[in-house]
Amino acid sequence: MSGPEILMEGIVFGESPRWHDGRLWFADWGAHQVISLAADGSHQVEATVESFPMCIDFLPDGRLLVVDSNQRRLLRREPDGTLIPYADLGPIADKPWNDIVVDAHGNAYVNTINFDFPGGEFTPGLIVRVTPDGTVAQVADDLAFPNGMAISADGSTLIVAESYASRLTAYDIGADGALSGRRVWADTPGDHPDGICLDAEGALWYADVGNRRCVRVREGGEVLATVNLDRGAFACALSPAPDPRLFVLAQHWGDPEPSPPTGQLLTFPTPTPTP
Repeated sequence: MSGPEILMEGIVFGESPRWHDGRLWFADWGAHQVISLAADGSHQVEATVESFPMCIDFLPDGRLLVVDSNQRRLLRREPDGTLIPYADLGPIADKPWNDIVVDAHGNAYVNTINFDFPGGEFTPGLIVRVTPDGTVAQVADDLAFPNGMAISADGSTLIVAESYASRLTAYDIGADGALSGRRVWADTPGDHPDGICLDAEGALWYADVGNRRCVRVREGGEVLATVNLDRGAFACALSPAPDPRLFVLAQHWGDPEPSPPTGQLLTFPTPTPTP
């Protein structure tokens, strides 16, 4: 794959990219903003939420859901741009809530690492399902720092990155949205997968902060492609055909707080689009 094009710089802490309605949306955790980007690189602020972390996805009707981790809840963005409470996550866990993915039926799956990061004592994380009426139920547990999540194109499988276990873990999604049949989708030895996305061939891209790269793998772990960066890769997303591209949110990590911010949104051409 050829080198990257830089679409945007000065991002404080970019995460949770999602392709939606012809634009690339993402959350800038550090700026507390949800931003959307057009093909020409122009961007606009879609929402402001004083939360960290703050991940996003979309309901089937196109409305935005935002993980408001500080308040341990989901917010829904209405057509007029207002944000309203959608679901209360606090009764399940009072630790930071992290990634979200929504299925075709409107079930939102949200995970929590379930301990204070950084510095807190490790505790296994979990996943909840939020139904369209706002009902919250735990559907998975015992996850070693659950991070990015994705759902297969046929809606039958949920995959979650276990960053501390160096693996991608899969579940079957039942007709009622429950998760079962836990299994290892792929081991990622030496890597700690963060944000993930699936492509039209059923392969998966994962971002790796420490190794400063994104890796494309098949189920079972075969590595198909790698793109290397000069800073940590936190999350990735794909655009559809006819001009599929891999979008990567990256920044320097682990050094003293940089000034100005080092976050970038990069794009690479890729032969395989989003499903």
